Amino acid sequence: MNELVLYNGLIRIWFLLAVMLFIILFFIAAPYGRFSRMGWGPVIADRIGWLIMESASVIVFTICFIQRDSPTTTTILILYLLWEIHYVHRAFIYPFSRSSSTSKIPLSVISAGFLFNVINSYLNGRYIFSIADGYTNEWLLNPRFTVGIVLFATGFFINRQADTILSKLRKHGEKGHLIPYGGLYRWISCPNYFGELITWMGWAVMTWSLAGLTFAVWTAANLIPRARANHKWYLNHFPGYPPSRKALFPWIW
Repeated sequence: MNELVLYNGLIRIWFLLAVMLFIILFFIAAPYGRFSRMGWGPVIADRIGWLIMESASVIVFTICFIQRDSPTTTTILILYLLWEIHYVHRAFIYPFSRSSSTSKIPLSVISAGFLFNVINSYLNGRYIFSIADGYTNEWLLNPRFTVGIVLFATGFFINRQADTILSKLRKHGEKGHLIPYGGLYRWISCPNYFGELITWMGWAVMTWSLAGLTFAVWTAANLIPRARANHKWYLNHFPGYPPSRKALFPWIW
């Protein structure tokens, strides 16, 4: 059995698992952040946990790039850099930019996140750098690339803005949860998730690949139920929570 057969089988299974996860997460909130709870095994500092999970995407995607079979075009370099910019930030900057916290994350969650990032990075990296016919420089002029990169950049900006607002929410030494304001928090409870979803929708369009689409589906499967849970949590814990805010999509839901 050659790699292409295994790859195609894996990506189909991966898509089905995303659909299953989407259903499960509406009933069980992943045990990290404000939903941390006992019973999920040993825990470590969440900053170290995020570094371990997200660095897998940096490493695996880079390995796929180094071992590429496709010619090194400007398009290939742009796709590589966009992925790495996102995940270098997620692994090495974001966890340490937040206000001081003693939060813990279970090793079971870290293991699941690490495995997801390894497989997801392999599926996307292997397709872009080796399996695809090649992203030539002409692809830069394709409307799908243009629309995709605009969505990616827009989502990246929204996500960074939301995370920045959260990182500045508590003063030094202050503990507990507060209501965030500013940016898209004016309309939704989870603009960081909204930005993340737009980012990977842009990636799916920009690469026009089943791997990219599967990643966007995984992102939605994870973040839509999480946004719903976060929104309900805010409503339950803050009687004065802005009633006009939606969970994830402005003015809609």
